[in-house]
Amino acid sequence: MTPIMTKPEAAALVVAARIRKNLSWAQIAEELDAPKAWCVAALLGQHPLTAEQAERACALLELDDAVRESLQLQPARGVDPELLSDPTIYRFQEALAVYGPAIKELIHEEFGDGIMSAINFKLDVSRRADPDGDRVVVTFDGKFLDYRW
Repeated sequence: MTPIMTKPEAAALVVAARIRKNLSWAQIAEELDAPKAWCVAALLGQHPLTAEQAERACALLELDDAVRESLQLQPARGVDPELLSDPTIYRFQEALAVYGPAIKELIHEEFGDGIMSAINFKLDVSRRADPDGDRVVVTFDGKFLDYRW
C-alpha cells in the first residue's frame, strides 16, 4: 500500500501544475467555488478540501489521486520555520510586532475583553493604486469572541 502524500508534497505539485497550466489562483478558486484566500491556503495545505473540491482541483490541474487524497486531509496548521525568513512573511511578523499591541487595545476598546477569531475568519488581499506606487491592502475579518467567565 502506498503511503499518503504529505500536504507539503501535494502543495508543491499544485503550485507547479498551476504555473505549468498558466492558471491564476483566482481562476482556481472560481473553479472550486471558494473564496480566493481560503482556496490558496487550502491548496498550500492549511485547510482540508471537500472530496468534490479536491476532485475538481485535481481535474483542473491534471493531478493524480495521491494529491486528491492529501488535499482532503486535516492539516497541521502553521508556518514551516524555513518560511519565517521569507521577506513577505517576515514583514507581516514585523507589522504585528509593531502594531499588535495597538490592535489589541483597539479591539478591547471597541468590543470589550475578547479576541478576533482566526477560525471564523475571512482574508482579502487587493491592490490599490497610489501615485507613489501601488499599495497592498490586506483585510483580516474575524468574528469577535468575548471571554466568558
